Amino acid sequence: MATDLQQLTQALRDFAQARDWEQFHSPKNLASALSVEAAELLEHFQWLTEAQSRNLPADKRAEIGTEIADVFLYLLQLADKLGIDVVEAARSKMLVNARKYPAPPA
Repeated sequence: MATDLQQLTQALRDFAQARDWEQFHSPKNLASALSVEAAELLEHFQWLTEAQSRNLPADKRAEIGTEIADVFLYLLQLADKLGIDVVEAARSKMLVNARKYPAPPA
């Protein structure tokens, strides 16, 4: 049975294929698009204080949610093109981080 992530990845493939966009979805282009979308996400926080960034009004949260979705979708497409399991890569990176940055003793 396919996971939600696998289903979403397939839906992205189908979406691009139906529009003949696969020709534009090279790893380089997807990484570039991901960077642009991450910058658009950051733009929403550009002039906010720390406190303001933690207490966003509903309309601003919705706009940010859209940008987060764009980042996530491009990341999934990039991982798919490169044959990288995003969940496994994240788990592996968390193990590396745990070794690199051990928690202080309790």
